[in-house]
Amino acid sequence: MALHTSIARCNARVGRASATRVAVKPQYVRGAAQVVAAKKKEVMMWEALREATDEEMERDPTVCVMGEDVGHYGGSYKVTYDLYKKYGDMRVLDTPICENGFMGMGIGAAMTGLRPIVEGMNMGFLLLAFNQISNNCGMLHYTSGGQFKVPVVIRGPGGVGRQLGAEHSQRLESYFQSIPGVQLVAVSTVANAKALLKSAIRSDNPIIFFEHVLLYNIKGETHDGDYCQSLERAEMVREGTDVSIFTYSRMRYVVMQAVAELEKKGYNPEVIDLISLKPFDMETISKSIKKTRKALIVEECMKTGGIGASLSAVINESLFDELDHQVRNMS
Repeated sequence: MALHTSIARCNARVGRASATRVAVKPQYVRGAAQVVAAKKKEVMMWEALREATDEEMERDPTVCVMGEDVGHYGGSYKVTYDLYKKYGDMRVLDTPICENGFMGMGIGAAMTGLRPIVEGMNMGFLLLAFNQISNNCGMLHYTSGGQFKVPVVIRGPGGVGRQLGAEHSQRLESYFQSIPGVQLVAVSTVANAKALLKSAIRSDNPIIFFEHVLLYNIKGETHDGDYCQSLERAEMVREGTDVSIFTYSRMRYVVMQAVAELEKKGYNPEVIDLISLKPFDMETISKSIKKTRKALIVEECMKTGGIGASLSAVINESLFDELDHQVRNMS
């Protein structure tokens, strides 16, 4: 009860706070990242994502960007700001307001040798491209008998924002998790945002890359140079012994505020940022549950058919005998 109350209170505080006032200290776990030695610097998340895009476009001439207002306007949250000046209007391509059309174009480009980054101005709009993502992006490698790869990154802002309508505040991971053949990644810090985007661009698999609309202005350290992080690994945010808390995206900060209150009361929770929403990092998840024997899932997604529901089902199926209490899901 104390844990639920603390998280609820902290969620309310974070919701009222401006995203520009959130400070980030990225956490690292052994084996989760491959780092080439470079000096650290502090940037905002949108800047880190822009750096990753710029570095990969410079490294690989097959990388390109397409979407609504990604060119001369610089993207709805400036992730592609001024890149058209460096790479031209064809590699940073402004598209019409037609999600189904430019998503199909991106998938076709990926099939024929390019590595497109397709930006959804808001992830909620990508429901208009669901057919392309489901029937083509996710399935073409299988239905072509392995003849085609689809190395496309589908990225953009999502989540519950401030002063946004319901159709701009959806968590679409619940929709996309059932599509065969696609990976789902949710970033949460400046460090993992840049490292994971670079890894996603280099991957031969289609990646749906979730960024939270309220995290673009958080600040944190990143690295110059070639810094990549595994797309399939969770991140240990805090080690503990009393309960395993699984979370991702913006809710990582809500959980850590709640944990600060719980520490004062003598609790010692373990916090894991899932990062990979499909597939789950069951090695890290299993190790944590075997240690604490309790699991709590905290997410912004809907409870019915959401990521938490899927994770709860997997834990109950594969780790039931390791649990001392039923899995609780705060969605």
